[in-house]
Amino acid sequence: MPDPAELYEIVGDWEPPAGSESDAGLVLMHALDGFLDAGSAAQLAANHLVETLEGEVVAKFDIDLLHDYRARRPPMVFVEDHYESYTAPQLAVHALKDSTGVPFLLLTGPEPDVMWERFTAAVGQLTDRFGVRLVVGLGGVPMTVPHTRPTTLTTHGTRSDLLRRPNVWRGNLRIPGSASALLELRLGEQGKDAIGFVAHVPHYLASVEFPQASAALLDAVAEETGLLLPVGSLHQAGVTRLREIDAQLADDPQAVGVVKALEEQYDSFVANRQQAELGGEADDNVPTGEELGAELERFLAQLERGEDDGR
Repeated sequence: MPDPAELYEIVGDWEPPAGSESDAGLVLMHALDGFLDAGSAAQLAANHLVETLEGEVVAKFDIDLLHDYRARRPPMVFVEDHYESYTAPQLAVHALKDSTGVPFLLLTGPEPDVMWERFTAAVGQLTDRFGVRLVVGLGGVPMTVPHTRPTTLTTHGTRSDLLRRPNVWRGNLRIPGSASALLELRLGEQGKDAIGFVAHVPHYLASVEFPQASAALLDAVAEETGLLLPVGSLHQAGVTRLREIDAQLADDPQAVGVVKALEEQYDSFVANRQQAELGGEADDNVPTGEELGAELERFLAQLERGEDDGR
């Protein structure tokens, strides 16, 4: 394999401050937009951290080697008779400080379209260079859950003893790969600690921003790492978004009915899981995830075809 270091450049001469809590090693978060980011949960969280915390870019990836511009075309501005500006995609590592001044790293930008093995090897080199003790991935997946319930998370990691949060949704799945998932796998093979949090975003909201999920991700990171992260405004944005969703649904009785059914099925599923964990008998009548998904897909298909309320 060609040298992974050819994929990135170090910017400046930043090093973790000596004599700080970072002496034990830094936390590196990664939030790559693209495949594993329903509701823009991870990207909203990453943007929020970059915009609200003190920091600087310490490493940049060569985006021309990793990005498929025809699949994800960057925006340009055309004014009357000329092209005025171009917003180039950027995949970079930011050195940030939490609300108490503790440093950490954040890798964010578009998920690489190619060279995943070289990319993951390059990130591994950066973890060695900057003395990273724990890598934390953020993501979001569409799930058949109602927006009216707290956002739940799936947690995963390179070692089971790293995980402190039990997963509500369990099972073995064969899923499409992602650069983030491959990164965690490769880090684990190297004996490095890595974990990930994936927010469950309501299926019918997967294509719009869902800040409630972003706040849940950062709350989980703070709980796991001890970093003090500014999450208050994300929580408030989540409350505002929920009000907007409720207002839109109120005009569609069919949508209200589907959400109510999802609430009942979700509550039954959680109660059933808790009863099983306490040694009770599970209720076989609780709908499976596949059944919930099929019901919601039928509803969404009707909306697309304009079959609800005569539209």
